[in-house]
Amino acid sequence: MALTLPSPASPLKIGTRGSPLALAQANETRHRLADAFGLPEEAFSVIVIKTTGDRVLDRPLKEIGGKGLFTREIEEAMLAGEIDIAVHSMKDMPVDQPGGLVLDTYLPREDPRDAFVSLSVKGLADLAEGAVVGTSSLRRKSQLLNRRPDLQVVEFRGNVQTRLRKLADGVAVATFLAQAGLNRLGMLDEVPHGTIETDDMLPAVAQGAIGIERREDDTRVAEMLAAIHDTETGKRLAAERAFLAALDGSCETPIAGLAEIDGATLRLRGEILRTDGSECLADAVSGAVEDGPEMGSALAAGLLARAGEGFFDWK
Repeated sequence: MALTLPSPASPLKIGTRGSPLALAQANETRHRLADAFGLPEEAFSVIVIKTTGDRVLDRPLKEIGGKGLFTREIEEAMLAGEIDIAVHSMKDMPVDQPGGLVLDTYLPREDPRDAFVSLSVKGLADLAEGAVVGTSSLRRKSQLLNRRPDLQVVEFRGNVQTRLRKLADGVAVATFLAQAGLNRLGMLDEVPHGTIETDDMLPAVAQGAIGIERREDDTRVAEMLAAIHDTETGKRLAAERAFLAALDGSCETPIAGLAEIDGATLRLRGEILRTDGSECLADAVSGAVEDGPEMGSALAAGLLARAGEGFFDWK
C-alpha cells in the first residue's frame, strides 16, 4: 500500500515546547521530513505545547517532579490525537515511555559537550575562590563541587537570554549551557563561552541528541520517520540510556554518560556522583557496537556495586 503523505491541507502535526531551542529542533525535524519526501514545509505544522517545566521557573526541578516535567503534556496531546509526533531534547527524556508511545527515531547528534558561559571569566580554572555559579542541573552542580568545593552554586533556570540577563545582574559570575543548543540557535558569536572537553566534564546522557516520539500503532508515521533516523546516534543512545535505566536516573540523581563509536567499536564512559559532589565514581567499557545496551547495563552495575547503599541520598 502506498504511503499517504501529509499535505498543506492535511498537515502532519509536530508537537514541541515553545522555547527558542525547542522550536529550532522542531523546525529541523520539519525540514528533514520535507526534504526526505519532496514536500513543501507547509505539509507539516508545528504545535507549541506548554509543559509544567516551562510554567514553573522559580523552583528546582527536583522539587516539582524531575524529567517528565518537560514531556508529560506533550505526550498526553499525542495520545489524544492532537499531534502526530513530538520532538524532544533527549537529555530531558525519562527512560520509560507511556503506554502506546514509542521513541525510536533520532536526528544526527550535535556536539554533546557543555559550554562554560560568563561575561567576565574565561573558564572553570579562572573562577575565584568562593565564586557564585548558576545551574539548574544537579549533574553539573555535583561535578563542579567535586572539582571546586569552594564554589557556591545557585539555582539558575530559563532560556539563553534569561540566563545572560541573570549574569549581567550579578546573580552569578558563570553558568553552563549545552554546546549543542548554542550551535542549533546560531548563537556561538553572541554568547561569551568556552567549550568544556568531555574529559573535564562528562555530559548528561543523550546530551545533544534530538528524539522523535510517535504513537505505537501509527504505521504511516513510523515509515516516514524511518527516512530521517540516524543509525549511529541511535546506537550511541541505546548504550547511554541502558546505562541510565540501570541507574534509575532522574533529575534527582547526578549521572553522566557518553558513548562514542569508532568503526565497529563503541566506548562508553559513565560516572555517578554524590549530590554534594563529595565523591565521584567513574569507569568506561568498550566492545562491539551491537552490544551497547548490555555494556550500558554492566557499566551501571559496576558503579552501583562500588557506590553502596545511600550513595544518591540528598545531602
